[in-house]
Amino acid sequence: MRDQLRHLKGDSVMWMIVILLMSFSLLTVYSFVPILVRIEGGTPFYYLVKHLTYVVLGFVSMFAVHRINTKYFSQISQFVYYLAIALLVFTIFFGIKVNGAERWIRVFGLTFQSSDFAKLALIMYLSKLLVKKEKYFDDWKLGVLPVMAPIFIICLLILKDNLSTALMLFTISFALLFIARFPWKKLLLIMISIVVGILLFISVQEAFPTLQLSRYQTWKARIVRLWEQKQDPSASKVENAQANNAKLAIFNGALIGQGVGDGQLKSYIPEAYADFYFASFIEEFGLISGVLLALTYIVLLFRIIKIAFKTEVLFETYLCLGIGIHLLMQASINMLVCIGFVPVTGQNMPFLAMGGSALIMACVSIGIVQSVARANNKLTATATSFDYNGDEKTDK
Repeated sequence: MRDQLRHLKGDSVMWMIVILLMSFSLLTVYSFVPILVRIEGGTPFYYLVKHLTYVVLGFVSMFAVHRINTKYFSQISQFVYYLAIALLVFTIFFGIKVNGAERWIRVFGLTFQSSDFAKLALIMYLSKLLVKKEKYFDDWKLGVLPVMAPIFIICLLILKDNLSTALMLFTISFALLFIARFPWKKLLLIMISIVVGILLFISVQEAFPTLQLSRYQTWKARIVRLWEQKQDPSASKVENAQANNAKLAIFNGALIGQGVGDGQLKSYIPEAYADFYFASFIEEFGLISGVLLALTYIVLLFRIIKIAFKTEVLFETYLCLGIGIHLLMQASINMLVCIGFVPVTGQNMPFLAMGGSALIMACVSIGIVQSVARANNKLTATATSFDYNGDEKTDK
């Protein structure tokens, strides 16, 4: 393993974690797709090959990006942001429908979710703005509005068909604002305005059904079902079937699980290979493995934080922290959905769920962090060499 890793620059622990997760995903995806085979046809081997294609594309993307000089990420961030807007607008008008939501586009026969690209694009552009506008944070016109506008534009474009992603991205953005020491009074005022806006939006949607967004009733139903389930845990309505089966799968897994391929509930859980990945994982591998999986994501976050604070470039610090928060939050939401703590969403497990744009963009994100780590290692090596030569000259 050491010989192979010498070709991968950056943080070796992070390389091992991501490669391990992606390799393990081949086993779990093959095991978790029976319901997809039953609904859409095909064979488990077909979906395994399809997932393997995304894994290879993801790894190649990660490797290629980690070789890029970090200065280019800041330079292209604005272009990437505008490209994300163009893709989101294109998706609204020409997107294909999957699971009732028109949030996908097709590229060379493979489906791509434009919001996955937009998440990374916003994190990159926001990181640049936080550095560029730091001196103007107290000025609404010069600092606050230029920083907040990109956040609202991207989140509103995503909101129509993907509420959970819009809320998650908005939370990540506010976390970065907090880290950048954005004035807390202005953050509080913005949050109050958002809450008022949400209440007004709900009122309009309820008062004028003809103006309702296509996904509004879906969002409402998920929240209502979660509330009813908490009030009456014994409820077994058909609408709650997927959430109930997910919790039963976790219960069925117990401490050590049923074994690879022996899970029973995965055949009745929609998106067992993606949105409900954690429930299927615990059913076959057990609660102990589930805890280890959660710890693995935490270790990954800590490695990213270490890289973020090691770099001397503030843009890179914000960018790495935004990526780390995003990956951990996405994994956490998947776990919380499966245990019934939050409403059903469309967030899957990074590097583990069946491949697609989410897997590729997660790999690109890690590639960016590894590029920063690679630059840090070069600086450290140069400084060490300089100190060593200096000591020699002094001794002489």
